[in-house]
Amino acid sequence: MLRLRAFKAIDDLESCQKFLKGHGDILSSIGVNKVTSSTETWMENPGTYVLVVENTDTGEVMGGARVDTSYGNQKLPIAAATGYMDPKIHDFIDRESEHGTGEICGLWNSRKVAGLGFGSLFLTRAAVAITTQIRVKSLFALCAPYTVATAENFGYETLKEVGNEGTFYYPKLDLLATAMLLPDTDLLQSASDLELDRVGSLRQKPNQIFTEQSKRKEVEVQYQLEINS
Repeated sequence: MLRLRAFKAIDDLESCQKFLKGHGDILSSIGVNKVTSSTETWMENPGTYVLVVENTDTGEVMGGARVDTSYGNQKLPIAAATGYMDPKIHDFIDRESEHGTGEICGLWNSRKVAGLGFGSLFLTRAAVAITTQIRVKSLFALCAPYTVATAENFGYETLKEVGNEGTFYYPKLDLLATAMLLPDTDLLQSASDLELDRVGSLRQKPNQIFTEQSKRKEVEVQYQLEINS
């Protein structure tokens, strides 16, 4: 069985190290040596929360994502990634920080779970679900082209006021990323009915076993999204 577990970064450094190595290996495999969300400093940030996809038998980390929040001691990764190209992103972050904001970042999955939905769908679903626990009222994301549609299913909107109608060449010149914002993590006003149902279920019962439907097949997922810290 695969487990999708949430925790505060500073509470589980061993799992953070596994996350960091797996993320780094995936980036290297596509020719990206460094992105703003892949530095080690987030492991010491009290405002960072981590999601990991684990093999329940071996403990192997096969995917993950983070939610970095404005309550931490570091800037959101999207600020460092795009701020030098368009400083207006800082204004949006400052505005959202008044009510508590965050960013889904560092999202990755290994080839062992490729096509099972963990690459963006299930991890984004879990990240949105935990926002009520961590007091985050909005969420930024810097999305690759193949994850934009998934983000829109949760109510994300493109920040067309920054970059080139919301897009930037990042993390290198032949890769495109779209700056997006989920404006209300509580209401999820523009989310699909499916995501409203699944996120609502995970918020009501953060620890559950559920058979999710991926594009390839059904996947039994053990969710452990209750954050003890």
